[in-house]
Amino acid sequence: MEGSAQTGTPQTGSGPLPLDRLLRLVSLSHVNDPATTPIFPGDPEFVLETAATVPADGYYLQYVRQGEHTGTHWGAPAHFQLGGRTADQLDPEDLFLPAVKIDIRAAATGNPDYAVTVADLEAFERRRGPIPCGAAIILWTGWETRWGTPAYANTDADGVPHQPGFSTRAVQWLIDNRRLDERGALGTDTFGPDPGNDRTYPVSTLLYDRRRISLENMNNLAALPDTGGYVLVGSPINKDGSGAPATVFGVLLRH
Repeated sequence: MEGSAQTGTPQTGSGPLPLDRLLRLVSLSHVNDPATTPIFPGDPEFVLETAATVPADGYYLQYVRQGEHTGTHWGAPAHFQLGGRTADQLDPEDLFLPAVKIDIRAAATGNPDYAVTVADLEAFERRRGPIPCGAAIILWTGWETRWGTPAYANTDADGVPHQPGFSTRAVQWLIDNRRLDERGALGTDTFGPDPGNDRTYPVSTLLYDRRRISLENMNNLAALPDTGGYVLVGSPINKDGSGAPATVFGVLLRH
């Protein structure tokens, strides 16, 4: 049965195109490296140790010690919501979402505490069309270029980080208008969706409900289009997990 599901051979002629001719994958994650990975203030240390080598043991293996929110990662509702869904209570569909990217690099360069407004979201929709229901709304702040340097955390003399994020009014607008719905995500190339100088986490408190997630410390956002792409989150699923370090893929249609 040439070209059938039984053989797994891509069909030709009038049949379906091979998947790699329809879709393109790009990585939106940093490499997890203790030498370069910034740690959110108060989070566990990240340690990567050689546990076995080919000369000594016949195989190579590293031992990893890190918090669930180390490096590029995703967060589950239980991260901020008492009784919220944990990582193992979510479905694969919760980790595969239509994505939009909002470029705030210019505003963030002038104001590291910049918080995206409702007006910013409305302006984006006038230019690019409505944000899909249940989307991953991803901020491109430019902070990914600071990875591995003190400028990433951008802490002041009192140890307070200064990074851009969403305003609570903007997130409430996304919820009220079903851009964030039963599913959805807030993503960013910073430590998290809240402005770094607000340690009460009001944005995260609004976000983490139902089946909604966060995507944090993202990378390579130039490769993600403003609209029309998807994000796919791949990670370990920990029992009672609040999330996990992740490889986040951009899934893009080929044109």
